[in-house]
Amino acid sequence: MKVLVIGAGNMGLAYAKALVKSEFLKTHNLMISDTSEEKTAELKKISRFDVYTKLEDCLPYADIIFIAVKPYNCDELFGEIKHMMTPDQVVISIMAGITIQSIKDGLGITKVVRAMPNLPAQVGKGLTSFTASDEVSRLELSTVENLLNTTGKSVRLDTENDIDASTGISGSGPAYVFYFMQSMLEAALKMGFSEHDSKVLVGQTFEGAVELFNQSDRSPESWMNLVASKGGTTRAALDSMEDNNVKQLIEEAAYAAFNRAVELGK
Repeated sequence: MKVLVIGAGNMGLAYAKALVKSEFLKTHNLMISDTSEEKTAELKKISRFDVYTKLEDCLPYADIIFIAVKPYNCDELFGEIKHMMTPDQVVISIMAGITIQSIKDGLGITKVVRAMPNLPAQVGKGLTSFTASDEVSRLELSTVENLLNTTGKSVRLDTENDIDASTGISGSGPAYVFYFMQSMLEAALKMGFSEHDSKVLVGQTFEGAVELFNQSDRSPESWMNLVASKGGTTRAALDSMEDNNVKQLIEEAAYAAFNRAVELGK
């Protein structure tokens, strides 16, 4: 099995690096293509990558093709490679908002997987949601899932609407966490902590809280109630968030990302 990754940006490169470390691909069965000479020079230093700048030199030999370009570049890419595609190739798209039907029409193929990864894929802690066209076989879906899991975990969803919704939760979600972390860092600095100590305080707090959540059956609300005693410091903080409708604002932000994903698909 040969895999081609088109686009060596953050997510494309994250998948490529995870795939070469996995047991699923033998040496030199991973091809990666990018138009940037600077990027390809960097990639050539990784010995298990076969690096290409011209898609005609690699795409015809690929069994599975990851498309990891920006959504606004898809039409140009489709026009370039459509004539090189074959019916047996499986395309995995990680382009936000681009529908399966658009990919089918643009490439003249039927076997399409639409996936939504997130940034922690870069450190093997990613979450990728995905769905597939009916033409993708069970065996091919199993292979796709194994490949996606090299960057963390994956979850198969029923519809493309679910993929758009997952964009608002897991796809864009790390940015919400970073936003919250940044706010806490700035608060720590204002309280007089050094940058180093602020980072440790915030980073370890998030890591510990996530580990507690993952290792138990408790809901986040249950954990909050366990920590926040009546009249205490934590309750004061949570009451402030409630008074300022922080929960509602976070929900609205998630829906904003969801709605934007739907718009991109149009």
